[in-house]
Parts: sequence; C-alpha cells; structure tokens
Amino acid sequence: MHLLGLAIDFRIQGISNDKISKIARDFQAGGVGRYAEFVHIDTVPVRNW
Repeated sequence: MHLLGLAIDFRIQGISNDKISKIARDFQAGGVGRYAEFVHIDTVPVRNW
C-alpha cells in the first residue's frame, strides 16, 4: 500500500499513538494499525490491528 501511495505511517509529538489510532478508527475509512513507534493508516477496507 505504501508503494502505491495508499498508506502512511506517522506519529504526532505530544499525542499518544493510542489516541491517534482511536481517532483514525472512528473515521471508519480504512485500515488502522497501532505500533509502538507509529500509527499506520491506509485506504483499503476498514480493519484494525
């Protein structure tokens, strides 16, 4: 997905990855993965890990 420009891994200083991933999941607009160092968001069907 990254190579196709359909995914991003990121973090925001001062905001926990738990909070970012919850906000992203609330949109129900794609895949959201929470990792220790970053949050992954992509544009494929809704799923979470």
